[in-house]
Amino acid sequence: MQLPAALAPLARRPVAVLGYGVSGQAATALLKQCGCGVEAYDEKPAPGVRGEFSAVEAKRHDLVVYSPGFPQNHPWLKIARGAGCECLGEMDFASLFWQGRLIAVTGTNGKTTLTEFLATALRRQGLSAVPAGNIGHPLSRLDDLGATEGRVAVCEVSSFQAEGLRHLSPHALLWTNFDEDHLDRYANLRDYFEAKWNLVTRLAQPKLIVGESVAQAAAQFGRTLPAFAKIVRRAGLMQLVPAGSVFASQPQAENYLIARAFWEMEGLPMGVLEETARSFSTRRNRLARVVEWEGVTYWNDSKGTNFHATLAALETFEQPVIWIGGGKSKGGDIEGFAGRAAGRVREAFLIGETGGILAAGLHQRGVAATVCESLREAVEKAHAAGRHSAPASVLFSPGFSSFDMFHDYAERGLAFEQAVLGLKAAPAGVIPEASPA
Repeated sequence: MQLPAALAPLARRPVAVLGYGVSGQAATALLKQCGCGVEAYDEKPAPGVRGEFSAVEAKRHDLVVYSPGFPQNHPWLKIARGAGCECLGEMDFASLFWQGRLIAVTGTNGKTTLTEFLATALRRQGLSAVPAGNIGHPLSRLDDLGATEGRVAVCEVSSFQAEGLRHLSPHALLWTNFDEDHLDRYANLRDYFEAKWNLVTRLAQPKLIVGESVAQAAAQFGRTLPAFAKIVRRAGLMQLVPAGSVFASQPQAENYLIARAFWEMEGLPMGVLEETARSFSTRRNRLARVVEWEGVTYWNDSKGTNFHATLAALETFEQPVIWIGGGKSKGGDIEGFAGRAAGRVREAFLIGETGGILAAGLHQRGVAATVCESLREAVEKAHAAGRHSAPASVLFSPGFSSFDMFHDYAERGLAFEQAVLGLKAAPAGVIPEASPA
């Protein structure tokens, strides 16, 4: 792999990689393929990874590649910039290597589904398309993607990745929706919106498709959408969504309509997109049916990590559900969220650091709510409640991040499914031991 000309003068000395998670490891591997020296730093040190980054360390580097978990005001980035280092986010850094087209997908929710669906449809159309970015496959993992010239990267871009972009210039931007999220990182909703708006300013071609909530937010925050922007409004368009597909109801319908608008913009045959929609399935932790047992059906929506996602999941059910929710707060009006959820919840079993606040908000609105010490306990109590009023649906859609109890939403979703299936497999009257997860 050859280092791009823009980076070559900066890589004569070892490159610093800040954050050694998935993105940091991918950036490190790419740099080493180019023959660069690398020194990795992380606030959780490990063998070969330093735990401190001071002005002394910064003076050893000219180029710093940082992971999305580092906000622009992070002390390590301030130190690096103060020492004259060029600081690039992992995705921005990787975009300098990418020689094909890049379609950016962002939004509060729906990013992963739309990214994977669009990449699948483009491949069915005969194009060499790959999903990348915030879906768990960093753009830096070019060694997995092969030659990039003539290829299409459909790239999920989070606000964390968008806020510091300086080089990535997408050929098209699909912005699904906008709602309250990440207020533990951003001072207010405007700052969160502006982080994503940075993608609009970096468009290489006049191709922008947004959901109606994005257009409303732009007006609220004094931003004027470009004249070429296409606003997708759901009203009157639901008949265009293929019946029987995962997109046949909200919140997935909007994803399909945005993909369809892009498909039309590209002049591609609509039949290919429709056939792809009929065979496409969402990820395991996005409103996935786990099992039906003793009249109770369990649904895993562990990927529901914010208010908007969980409210959308609740609204897919015709009748109020037994809700398992809670987790680590990302800021925002938690009691207000509880109030918005109350009308769709029959009874709630709540976990994590926000469990008590949610329970209080639901109690005020006449909804029974119990705070549980563990996800296992919540599943057991939800099942008991469901059996007494079967048929019932138990929805696990936390509405918050997993980091107070689990490594990520995938581990959390697996723990939920293990708890459900373990309870089902246990002899009558016996409560199985909790798994290590």
